[in-house]
Amino acid sequence: MKSLGELLIQPGPFSEIVIGNTAIVRAMVESGVRVVTSYPGSPTPEIAEAINAIPKDKNPLYFEFSTNEKVALEVAFGAAVNGFTSCVFFKSVGMNVVADSFVQLSMMEIPGGMVIVTGDDPGANSSQNEQDNRHYARLSYTPILEPKDAQEVYDMFKQAVEYSKKLRSPVILRLTTHTAHFKQKVNFGTFIPSPIGSPVFDVKNNGPYIPIAQNVPIMKRRALEKLQMWAEISEKYAFITNNGSEIGIITAGLPYLSLLDVLGENAKRVDILRLGMVYPLPRKAITEFLKKHKIVKVLEELDDFIEEKVKAIAFEERIDVRIVGKMDLEDWIGEYTPEKVYSVLSKFAPELVRNIKVPTNTMRVPSRPPQLCPGCGHRPVFYVLSKILNEKDISVADIGCHTLGFLEPYNVGQVLLSMGHSTGTASGLSMFNPDRKVVAFLGDSTFFHAGIPGIINAVFNKHNFTLVIMENGTTAMTGHQDHPGKAIKIRQILEAIGVKHIWEVDTYQQDKLEEVLRTALETKEFNVVIAKHPCMLKFTRERRRKGVIKVPQMKVTNRCTLAGVCITKFACPSFQRADDGSIFVHEDLCIGDGSCMIVCPSEALEFEKVESGGDAK
Repeated sequence: MKSLGELLIQPGPFSEIVIGNTAIVRAMVESGVRVVTSYPGSPTPEIAEAINAIPKDKNPLYFEFSTNEKVALEVAFGAAVNGFTSCVFFKSVGMNVVADSFVQLSMMEIPGGMVIVTGDDPGANSSQNEQDNRHYARLSYTPILEPKDAQEVYDMFKQAVEYSKKLRSPVILRLTTHTAHFKQKVNFGTFIPSPIGSPVFDVKNNGPYIPIAQNVPIMKRRALEKLQMWAEISEKYAFITNNGSEIGIITAGLPYLSLLDVLGENAKRVDILRLGMVYPLPRKAITEFLKKHKIVKVLEELDDFIEEKVKAIAFEERIDVRIVGKMDLEDWIGEYTPEKVYSVLSKFAPELVRNIKVPTNTMRVPSRPPQLCPGCGHRPVFYVLSKILNEKDISVADIGCHTLGFLEPYNVGQVLLSMGHSTGTASGLSMFNPDRKVVAFLGDSTFFHAGIPGIINAVFNKHNFTLVIMENGTTAMTGHQDHPGKAIKIRQILEAIGVKHIWEVDTYQQDKLEEVLRTALETKEFNVVIAKHPCMLKFTRERRRKGVIKVPQMKVTNRCTLAGVCITKFACPSFQRADDGSIFVHEDLCIGDGSCMIVCPSEALEFEKVESGGDAK
């Protein structure tokens, strides 16, 4: 059986069952993409995994994880204006990070072609909001394609490259969590390796590339002229199912598949216009569709992006049709799964779904709250801080695994905005606040991503709070990707910035950790504690790959007094209570790290003996 990497570069054509994130990599290979950049974030990390699965000596793609999304976009742009087809991908809120540079792209001539893949997250499965990035397309005059499944992810990416190179313009391919992970049998085309090509950066013939006052009108006019061309192309992405009904439904992306699931045979009772390009919209197709129906429902996830334009077209064309969009606040929230679409249609036309039984999960599933992994080096930090912080003290969270510190029993981290915000927010909270200690958190990957400017600001403006940098050596939450900390020491950067008070401590050394944190919190000046310990999930996975499976686990001895600190305060999920109230260690969860031993007031924890051949290191 071929490996994933070999599969992605085989000559083809062939068919294979893959997810959308994998299909897009084959589309890159076939389309002649040369440069791919990213900052990791769900639901897109599997794109990077698939790229990295290709053997290095055979990989036609240059790929890098950049320090943040903005830098990733700029690297891809630089390659594309030099004639090399490029792609940048990131999660939904990454679009906020790239925005400052992104909004200029449509005004530039991009001879190599450039595709921006955004992984939007209806339902906020792994994001802090349900941001709808279609608005960025309209803001920047950038076309946006929206596939419904893995096959269309592949097809539309290839088409996006083709049109991007033809119009020398950027294109957005908008995935959502479900299309990124949609698994199906995808029909792939042929891959014929080609030479890299020569650089073509040419300001004289392709510029201007400097958006200053005298150039902006020229560049904006060029962007608008291209947008008119994209509007003509969008007519090719208007897919109509005509059953001669008076009822029409306009939809796009995954909600279309949910609609078909819900309607079943009743799909024959309505006409459907599915949009493959959601900006600019196919005005001619929408106009004709509205003219043929008495009532039209706009079915879309998140915001009323399509609905607003459809209503505007009906008004401008003076079409006598009733258009129904979102009917209450619930229509704006959550993924448009079949259950959700059933609810939305029930309010619009209950007769369409009256005799339909929507599939629901009737199995009772126990709740599974998010929690830190067994052995996580962040846990001792939160455990110690939960002991030494007063109720009036303030703790500021940031993005990463350590965000989970806000949960019971730690209750550490009370406010969160975005990656790297913690130092700026903590600076503001520390002002005019002499009696309340302020502590902020920052992951090591986030430090390089967006944390450094806030630290510089805190030093320059002499803010008074403690910053705890949680250094675990990886971008853990999104799948253990590397970051610059592999080569650049955080302490050296802090010293160069001018931070006077810096402590480094391994979080498993809890006595020393507590001493350091108490000292830091009493320091009347900005200070940093680098709380270090490798990500234990990554560590144990690497150990298993090396064949070291059996490790010495913890056990609860008869000295246990049932104080329950291991469960209620330290909160390692390996510790559980039996029906009789006794405490035991779950063997499937414990990794034998021993970080729990110091917290037990009765010293009832110790390592089990390991059979020969075991290895705890």
